[in-house]
Amino acid sequence: MAKFERHFRGDFDAVLSFCEETIRGASMTASLEETSDAAVGGARVALRVYERYSLLGSNRVSLSLMLAGAGDELYLSAATSGGSQAMFFKINTFGENAFLARLTGPLEDYITRAR
Repeated sequence: MAKFERHFRGDFDAVLSFCEETIRGASMTASLEETSDAAVGGARVALRVYERYSLLGSNRVSLSLMLAGAGDELYLSAATSGGSQAMFFKINTFGENAFLARLTGPLEDYITRAR
């Protein structure tokens, strides 16, 4: 599993849209598998689960993205899973790391530019 977490300031809807577009545009096989949105008090939470085919690993990997926000204070957590072909332990995490990297690099640039 590969994981990325970041606390920053920004516009909830703009960041969520950016993440969705970046993930879908990063791979021809990336698909949105499930969504969940909630608002509690003044906070919002969005969950997105994506899946894509990893050519290098010849398997499918998933990326779960959670964005939480209250006002312009945001917290994003993204984690990948799957991708291994072993039965009892992971021997191949290339697809997981590559899938996450397709989001984290552009997202770090986006956050830096938005400041």
